[in-house]
Amino acid sequence: MKNLKSITSILLVTFLAFTSCQDELDSENGQNPNTNAANSQTASNLERSSMYDGSFDDFIDGMSCSSILLPVVANVNGTQVSILTQSDYQLVLNILGEITNDDDVVTLQFPLTVKMSNYTEVQVANQAEYDALIDACETVENEGKSAISCIDIDFPITILTYSLNLEQTGSVVIESEQELYAYMNNLGNNELFAINYPIAATLNNETVISITSDLDLQASISDCLDVEEAEDTAEAEAKNLETIIVDGAFKVQSFVNAGVEKATDYANYTIDFANDKTCTAVNSTISTVEGTYEVTSETEVFLDLTFSGNATFSLLNHNWEVTSFSNTSISLKSTTNAAVTLVLTQI
Repeated sequence: MKNLKSITSILLVTFLAFTSCQDELDSENGQNPNTNAANSQTASNLERSSMYDGSFDDFIDGMSCSSILLPVVANVNGTQVSILTQSDYQLVLNILGEITNDDDVVTLQFPLTVKMSNYTEVQVANQAEYDALIDACETVENEGKSAISCIDIDFPITILTYSLNLEQTGSVVIESEQELYAYMNNLGNNELFAINYPIAATLNNETVISITSDLDLQASISDCLDVEEAEDTAEAEAKNLETIIVDGAFKVQSFVNAGVEKATDYANYTIDFANDKTCTAVNSTISTVEGTYEVTSETEVFLDLTFSGNATFSLLNHNWEVTSFSNTSISLKSTTNAAVTLVLTQI
């Protein structure tokens, strides 16, 4: 079993290996404009996009730089769960989603084995060793050297090889991400390479694109990282919105439908959002309207409202895009009709 020092070193070396300097080589060389050395931006892009992506189980391990090899036992908000296959992830997600705006706690049972970004498997004996992995992961993420998971290169691809005098020496067919990672990670200081374009890639929204050059590859990665950043920001804002609505009670300040202001229809009602994703509208005569809600996010934040048993409140049944919000006010517009708007204010 690897000790704490070696575990941390594996993670750091994996991400930092491609940053070694090569003073005698430019990042692009030769007559082929896409010819690169090991320290080029293209080499970095290819290595990072071919790293093993461990982000799919972040709701369990809180770390995108690796994934936990199953089976594993976890205590999730006080409930012990045996995760035997990936289908058991839903058991964990169900527990985590039972209550909105709570402090979820997942405690792992050690020893366990993780698969690292360089495709190696490491046994972790205790929480201290695991915390060291998390710290190392945060370091490479902060330095912008973690895996790029928003774009998947479609294989096979062909890499053309060159000598230092810029003569093509051959070609290598790459069949998988792991093969590409190994090739880029082992590229020597006296080797040059070029991708035989065009190649195809799939973005995380399932769009398939054609990439025709190194510059095109860089632009595609930059674009998808921007989208990924917007998604992360929206996810954080969604959690903030959940906190605001659960902690307060609201009134309808404005509801515009078909060009008509209908806020007076709701003037006597107070809407309360519970942390179990239910909501209740109560008026001064003690009549109530029951409903449900859900806060979701993509690159924007959305609030889905569903009321039942009341024709007036059923008009609020929309998937709303959150156009702005604060601790006291939430502005919404319908995702199906931008002319339908709703403003809730906290009382």
